[in-house]
Amino acid sequence: MDAFDAIPDPVVIDILNKVGDVKTLIRCRSVSKRFNSLATQSDSLLLQLDQILGATESDSEIDSPIASFFRSLFKSIHGLLPIFSKPANTDEILTRSPKTPAQILAGFERIRNLEVELYGGDVKLEKGAAVKWKAEFGKTLKSCVIVAFRSATVNTSAATESTAIVDGGVESDSEFVCGLKTRVVWTISALMAASTRHYLMRDLVKDHKEMEKLIVRDREGEGTVVMDAAGMKEYRETEARGDDKTLERVGERTVVPSVRMSMRHAPSLMLKSGICLEAATLVVVRPTGVASDDNDIELVTEAFAGDGGDCMYGEAVTALLKRRRNVLEMNSF
Repeated sequence: MDAFDAIPDPVVIDILNKVGDVKTLIRCRSVSKRFNSLATQSDSLLLQLDQILGATESDSEIDSPIASFFRSLFKSIHGLLPIFSKPANTDEILTRSPKTPAQILAGFERIRNLEVELYGGDVKLEKGAAVKWKAEFGKTLKSCVIVAFRSATVNTSAATESTAIVDGGVESDSEFVCGLKTRVVWTISALMAASTRHYLMRDLVKDHKEMEKLIVRDREGEGTVVMDAAGMKEYRETEARGDDKTLERVGERTVVPSVRMSMRHAPSLMLKSGICLEAATLVVVRPTGVASDDNDIELVTEAFAGDGGDCMYGEAVTALLKRRRNVLEMNSF
């Protein structure tokens, strides 16, 4: 018995929770019977689908010190100690494809907080354009906040002349209509991407009833899907009732319900940093018939709270909230 064997199981589990990365934890299961049992009890996980599905890791990617330590430790142990049991075939788990998130995490028993990182964004845009969105789901879409622009240019003189955000003046009806089709396409694309990610997580939500928070994002930072404990419970209960109409899907995504969109737009938005955004757009989407406050500030602020108002998107959201709100409705799709 070595010193590590003397460490109590709860302490080891706490250490493994700090590791978090599913790929590393799956490798832990190959070390010994004890690690095979304890690794699956981690409750805070990060699942990087590109790594699990066999994508090559970048040499420049920096792991956390804890993850690096465990990786080197397990390689050494695995080379010196025979594994008499067969707790997990790491190569088979990591390379066999296709595997859904639910299949990859089938052995983990106590997941409470899960973050899933996808390889890249889903929205295909014209060159120079960008979209950033955050959507919340239960059995279906609850809300979605979208920020988009056609292009961004830097005006260094503007930053020195004034620190105020200039929004390009008051927008006329004709200016709002101009380019409306493009803004609607941006919105539909973001909603389709969000509903695809929601559908991808369906089995995971059903299988792990103890889960309290699920976040699905992409490495590029384009979009985020969030499901809290109440939303996941709502999904499971609807599934258990067999309410096919509520959980209907189109292809490999959940159906987006009829929605009401609050759209704000600025033909040209100059930020205090000197960045000028062309066709800057903010859209707040809620299902039709859901009671909501006319003021979207709380929902938008919550969606982009991580920006702290300091980055480009934080500044843009603050400025666009002062613009005129135009309400549009869209049928389910």
